[in-house]
Amino acid sequence: MRTVEVLLDEAADLVVREAWRRLAEAGLPSQARHRSPTNSPHLTLAACPELTAPIRWELAEVAAALPLSVRFTGVVRFERPTSVLAWALDLDSALAGLHGRVWDAVVSDSPPETLNPLHDPARWSPHVTLGRSRRAGAFAGRRIPELLPAPPLSVRLTTLRSYDTETGALEVLGPRP
Repeated sequence: MRTVEVLLDEAADLVVREAWRRLAEAGLPSQARHRSPTNSPHLTLAACPELTAPIRWELAEVAAALPLSVRFTGVVRFERPTSVLAWALDLDSALAGLHGRVWDAVVSDSPPETLNPLHDPARWSPHVTLGRSRRAGAFAGRRIPELLPAPPLSVRLTTLRSYDTETGALEVLGPRP
């Protein structure tokens, strides 16, 4: 699978990494424990089996629209197959538009059964993951907000990238020349 993600500006990246550090120090699941050099604070927009030429063409236009300013809205927890703790992002019209363009690109040239339904615009919850665990309820009943630094008020989404889950390779997706 190939993810389509967007990276945060340097200041927001540092604050997210500080949140990761604090969670790890408190003995809670944290992205700080994911030691891969590819691990960076990011917002996942979609995933597809491969980035075909038509998908890449559309993603180049998305990359040209960056940077985009967004706002964190606070802590959110998800109980999917894994427990996830994250900072949610305000799904304003600009972010919804960016995400919709990425979704349309991957849908245009991917078998529908290969796409994650949680990335569908009708279900997508924009967030930056702080920690995750396979243990259900890993963050329930915890005083998490007191552990974390305040999220930045304004964040810029700066760089579109893709992560290949099979090879571990990262690729920056830039605008067309």
